[in-house]
Amino acid sequence: MEYPKLSKNKGLFSAENLECIRNDRVLFSRLDFSLDPGEILHVEGENGSGKTSLLRILCGLSPPASGEIYWQGESVRKNRGRFLEKLAYIGHQAGIKGDLTPLENLALVLKLHPADSEPDLSEVLTHVGLQGHEDVPARTLSAGQRQRIALARLLLQKAVLWILDEPFTSLDVQGRAWLQDLLDRHLKKGGMIILTAHHLLESSLPVRKLCLNDY
Repeated sequence: MEYPKLSKNKGLFSAENLECIRNDRVLFSRLDFSLDPGEILHVEGENGSGKTSLLRILCGLSPPASGEIYWQGESVRKNRGRFLEKLAYIGHQAGIKGDLTPLENLALVLKLHPADSEPDLSEVLTHVGLQGHEDVPARTLSAGQRQRIALARLLLQKAVLWILDEPFTSLDVQGRAWLQDLLDRHLKKGGMIILTAHHLLESSLPVRKLCLNDY
């Protein structure tokens, strides 16, 4: 994957002076950070500190009360389409359709995010540990298995930046080890990750932390 060049003054992805207000309450303000290829940012904070709100703001799903977000040194507001091409977001909910099978869910992802070459979806599901469950309704699977379907989207999208809200939720020990390896491999290839996680990250690479309680 080819990555854009860095700005002279900012990281590839950065935020300046972000403020978030929910129900007349300031969750955080004057929040700044920057992220470059190969870096992971673990967003921490007490319940209600605005972790999910921050991720939604960074993805463009919610507007900040103030502040600016930049991709390659340019405002995301002015270059939203180009930014979204480089972004993969998985929210706290799995975001899959229960009446569709795992294969059908991934086929739907490909319609929204076409790939250069047609991937073998059965192979992708095997990679995430769902072999033998390809053709059953997703609603009949366990929470951990549904989470694996959601995470399989990361293998289909050619995204530089992954923004993940509690991606380890419902995964068993093997699932957590698989996901940690997937995250590390993405970083080693020059990808970037911003995530929330109650799970203790066991990355072989340095993990930067952003605590919202400080803002």
